[in-house]
Amino acid sequence: MKEHAMSQEPTTALVNDEAGAARLFGCMCQTSAFARLNEHLHTTLSRRAFLGGGAALMVGALVLPPKSALARIPEAPKGPVVFTGVQVFDGKSGTLRRGVRVVVEGKLIKAIEPETNPLPEGAVVIAGGGRTLMPGLIDAHWHAMMASLPMVALMTGTEGYINLKAAEEAERTLMRGFTTVRDLAGPVFSLKRAIDEGGFAGPRIWPSGAMISQTSGHGDYRMPYELPAGNLTPPPRSDVLGATALADGVSEVLKRAREQLMLGASQLKLAAGGGVSSNYDPLDVAQFTEAEFRAAVDAAENWGTYVTVHAYTPRAIQTAIRGGVRCIDHGQLMDEATARIMAEKGIWFSGQPFLDDEDANPQPAGSPNRAKQLQMTQGTDNAYKLAKQYKLKTAWGTDTLVDAKLATRQGAQLAKMKRWYTPTEVMVMATSTNAELLAMSGLRSPYPAKVGVVEAGAYADLLLVEGNPLENIDLVADAERNFKIIMKDGRIFKNTLG
Repeated sequence: MKEHAMSQEPTTALVNDEAGAARLFGCMCQTSAFARLNEHLHTTLSRRAFLGGGAALMVGALVLPPKSALARIPEAPKGPVVFTGVQVFDGKSGTLRRGVRVVVEGKLIKAIEPETNPLPEGAVVIAGGGRTLMPGLIDAHWHAMMASLPMVALMTGTEGYINLKAAEEAERTLMRGFTTVRDLAGPVFSLKRAIDEGGFAGPRIWPSGAMISQTSGHGDYRMPYELPAGNLTPPPRSDVLGATALADGVSEVLKRAREQLMLGASQLKLAAGGGVSSNYDPLDVAQFTEAEFRAAVDAAENWGTYVTVHAYTPRAIQTAIRGGVRCIDHGQLMDEATARIMAEKGIWFSGQPFLDDEDANPQPAGSPNRAKQLQMTQGTDNAYKLAKQYKLKTAWGTDTLVDAKLATRQGAQLAKMKRWYTPTEVMVMATSTNAELLAMSGLRSPYPAKVGVVEAGAYADLLLVEGNPLENIDLVADAERNFKIIMKDGRIFKNTLG
């Protein structure tokens, strides 16, 4: 995971401006202010998991304010919905199909048929006017509970507030055209359930639950004074939140893995190496042993699913692969030997377009975090070069965290992929290819029908786009203007055709 710039909104007396917030979290938490805040949290806040349980979301639902996501769930159409006059991008082909119409019935696509066929009885006809009909977009590395709230708000907010704010962001995610996400750390199970039950607008979620991390690893955000840990030591705040799960040794990793599967994880995520924002792990540090990875993989495979890892370096990636891991998220510092191993073993590369640009999370000049950030982002071009050279199975995601402004740029982050791929390659990656990665969850997949494609039997998760994104990928960066219709589960959440 990585953390981004924080909101200017003050949330406690200890952090009263943007600079203070940056010092609190962005500068490796090495400040007396953070220590005081942490002590305050430990002494005054409840240690119940503020997001992990179903009860928390139910409480939030009871106090749902007016004009909320709950009020915006559209009614299901009374009969079939037929898209006519469209050019169809099916998510897989590099060409658009014309002269066909798409018939939606219930939650599913019923048919792609010639325009000359008789209309189904009682059909609602949507005249596309030559626009592009395509599958909803998929973000393969998202954090639904933590994408837009500042870190201080996550650490100090009440259960109901955090859940309601996450539900608001889930609706915005859907309105950006992302009908599906793979959630790679966070207590998202309750939000997912509420969306699936129709209580909130939001994307389909493939949840990982807490990211499993070793002591001193990428998911260890304790302060030094909290060590040594003992049997009577309270669990770390990030563990209480359900964002991380610290584990050391085969038995602990196995236990934490099984806990996430029990909660409903569709895949597991472990931290295999150093991170930019974490305090104690230089970027070159590899985390977990091969045996520890194997423990998590055994648990996942017993449930018919797989493990992905946060990893940048060759050693971290290769150790995880030897332990049976099937997907590498990030991978910016991989070398040619590592890419070759990934190709030979069919390992997925789930990449993010991390660059030292306007979307990079600010790190203090001269800090170790800034040095790690520069080293990591300088490897992005080479990582994609190797992925293309060795024809790695490549997914795309954003990894947006604690930054409301960056969350709005989800589509822009997809358009940024034109630096390495053609618009058609990018659109296929963000639809059917990402869907192939989701399918590795097997029977643990939360949804039985296909996503990421326009074909009979797939979910009716569809976008009607002004223009042709296979030629102009920048269209996806402005969903408000260019996505005229957003449909999920056969329900029309947005229609601005006029």
